[in-house]
Amino acid sequence: MNEEFATQTTFERDYPVRRLLILISDAWTPIVFHCLSDGKKRFSELQRQLPDISKKVLTQVLRRLERDGLVHRTVYAVVPPKTEYSLTEYGQKLHEPIAMLCQWARSNEAVIDAIYAEKDKSTEK
Repeated sequence: MNEEFATQTTFERDYPVRRLLILISDAWTPIVFHCLSDGKKRFSELQRQLPDISKKVLTQVLRRLERDGLVHRTVYAVVPPKTEYSLTEYGQKLHEPIAMLCQWARSNEAVIDAIYAEKDKSTEK
């Protein structure tokens, strides 16, 4: 482990790790990133890939990511309107660690299952 990171005790507002985690810390951002990692997607495609997300929440996530410069939105002047979303250069760079986390999750499903089982036990009490 990086010694500087291991000895860090105060995570001030401008600390890079804190700033990164704030960018991706909601439940849907990493998943939307993962969906956009293989290229442009229309809003309806994203919704099909993420059946549990509401239109409102997906819109909010995409708008925030666009505002933060991580997602690019292209609007085509056609009828019916067509809008596509893709990762920007910064978004692609940020996707790298998210992809590693997703790969870890796929490789460690039993660990995640055990954590959720414990979580479910504690909420039943």
